[in-house]
Amino acid sequence: MKRIGFLSFGHYQPVPGSVARTARDALVQTIELAVAAEELGIDGAYVRVHHFAPQLASPFPLLAAIGARTSTIEIGTAVIDMRYENPLYMAEDAAAADLISGGRLQLGISRGSPETALNGYESFGYVPADGQTDADDARTKTEIFRAAIAGAGVAAANPQMTGRTGLLAIQPLSPGLPDRIWWGSGTRATAKWTGEQGMNLMSSTLLTEDTGVPFDELQAEQIAIYREAFAAAGHEREPRVSVSRSILPLTTQKDWEYFGRERDSEDQVGHLDGGLARFGKSYVGEPDEIVADLATDAAVQAADTVLVTVPNQLGVDYNAHLLETIVEQVARPLGWRD
Repeated sequence: MKRIGFLSFGHYQPVPGSVARTARDALVQTIELAVAAEELGIDGAYVRVHHFAPQLASPFPLLAAIGARTSTIEIGTAVIDMRYENPLYMAEDAAAADLISGGRLQLGISRGSPETALNGYESFGYVPADGQTDADDARTKTEIFRAAIAGAGVAAANPQMTGRTGLLAIQPLSPGLPDRIWWGSGTRATAKWTGEQGMNLMSSTLLTEDTGVPFDELQAEQIAIYREAFAAAGHEREPRVSVSRSILPLTTQKDWEYFGRERDSEDQVGHLDGGLARFGKSYVGEPDEIVADLATDAAVQAADTVLVTVPNQLGVDYNAHLLETIVEQVARPLGWRD
């Protein structure tokens, strides 16, 4: 484990116990948690993007604000659903957020996952062409987006305005951003494709396939396939891999009140998107118990970055406490920063 970050889904709802009751609460508290996490030495602040739900939805204003308030922590998404995106507009937004942060953007994108809206991307004006799927659209948009942030010409120049012909690139461009694009992969097949494409790999607490082996072993197999494909494709830089985990150390009475009943968590298998899916377990317990469990987690050991999902509705102070406990009593014993 070389890096550790937090991942917030940015839930907000006016229900008992929630400190994030409005969208503004969720946005402002995410910024404040990123500032607190940087002070603790956390390596990354990441947000999940969902549409048509009381969660974080428009990442780039939020990422730019985090970038302006911090100076060292990586900022990113895990993940943006490309089915909803205009790839050229997104390229401009991503470059701007990256420049504001001084080159700290780590942008996770994907085909997306099951959501509250039926084909919600169609409401945004993106309807797959005949013979194409939403997954095809996501990959096509990703190709356009990656070319645009790398400086490819995408629009014909107007000679009356520019004095020349040829193609114009989007502006602004941010050097280095093309190497900091991650694909959220839910299967071994998409992990192979991600490696071939030369993107970094994000793997969450959900895999949309099941072979009967424990979650961490299946995810470790996914990571190995990705790294092999990345190398075989001839990409020269060092690839990065992140995995997400729910880690809840119990050290205070409040910790036990919130999460004590979630001990003895196990992998779960269920039906999702028309097939079997395997969900990773939560790591809940005394810090030394969690250290022992994570030390045998094959995927955590194979990845360079671990993203810890946080219960954001419990507020900045509680989540800062949670992250500090993870840093000092879980991550360091596992070799982080050694």
